[in-house]
Amino acid sequence: MDLEKPPAQPPPDGCLVVAIRVPVRIVVLVLVLPVRMAWDALVVAGRFLHDTVLRPTGRALLWLGRAVFVWPFVALWRWVLVPVGRTLAWLGNVLVVVPCGWLHRYVLTPAGQAIAWVGRGIAAGLQWVYARVLTPVGRAVMWVLRGVGAVLAVVGAGVFTAVAWLARHLLVAPAAWVYEWVLTPVGRAIVWCLKGLVWLVGMVFTGIGTVLYWTCRILFALPALAVWRWVLVPVGHVLAVVGREVGAALGHAWRVAGHISLAVGRFLGTLLRWLVVEPVRWVYTRVLTPAGHLVRDAVLRPVAEALRAAGRASRQALASARASVRQARADFRRMLFGAGGPRRRPEVARREPVAAETRTLGSSTTALTKD
Repeated sequence: MDLEKPPAQPPPDGCLVVAIRVPVRIVVLVLVLPVRMAWDALVVAGRFLHDTVLRPTGRALLWLGRAVFVWPFVALWRWVLVPVGRTLAWLGNVLVVVPCGWLHRYVLTPAGQAIAWVGRGIAAGLQWVYARVLTPVGRAVMWVLRGVGAVLAVVGAGVFTAVAWLARHLLVAPAAWVYEWVLTPVGRAIVWCLKGLVWLVGMVFTGIGTVLYWTCRILFALPALAVWRWVLVPVGHVLAVVGREVGAALGHAWRVAGHISLAVGRFLGTLLRWLVVEPVRWVYTRVLTPAGHLVRDAVLRPVAEALRAAGRASRQALASARASVRQARADFRRMLFGAGGPRRRPEVARREPVAAETRTLGSSTTALTKD
């Protein structure tokens, strides 16, 4: 029993879709093929231009930019600004920091300590004046003010009580009677009239709205719904099918045009290879290479050997001349200073050291058995 569900098959396309698909794909392929071939040619030309022109030009411009902008500033920073900055820092330390430190240590610090000592004395005097003079005077003034405040509180309480009694009987009680027996009935009557008026206006506008609703529905909504349902929706379905098929045809035509362009490119590459590259390679391997070998063996190597022989002869001649000059200079020195004159340093033959002799039974290299 197969427990797995078979994959859902897409619904078959209708005859209208099939009838639209083939001509659309043919027309789109005819239109897209030149564009795809031109695009591929531009891509190949762009890659060739990038590899042969733009990348070397960019590297040259980068090197030129470094040579013109980066390296001079680096040299200026390394060989001018850094030494000048270090010199200025040393001068600032010697001319500013050290004198300021000396001034702070030996002038400002003692002066500040003296000013602080004087300030502490003045603060102690002010504290004594505050504790012994100002505090008793302030306490006496506060005692007098508390007495005056108590008298004023008693007088104010009596006056406030009288004013409150008069305001209650002359203002509050009449105002409450007017609000309860005059303003409240009048306000209720006005509210009832306003509610009736609002209900009447609402009924009028409800009737007008109902009439307008049915009029707009019959004149506009139902015809628009019929047009949407029976005209626009079928046309939209057809346009959607056409658009989907055109999009699919564009993709299919682009891929087919890519294969055709690739085949054309390979054909042109093969044609270029057999018409240009292979003849050039055959000429290079069959004609130029043997000719180059012949020129190398018949002309260049003998010339090089002759030049090397001439060089060796010239070096030997120069060495003989140097030896003759040295000998003449030694004879002249010997003639001037005699045999006791300054001696030449014995020349050491620049050869490899000779290996030590092989040990035998009659010789030894130890200190106890040495002969």
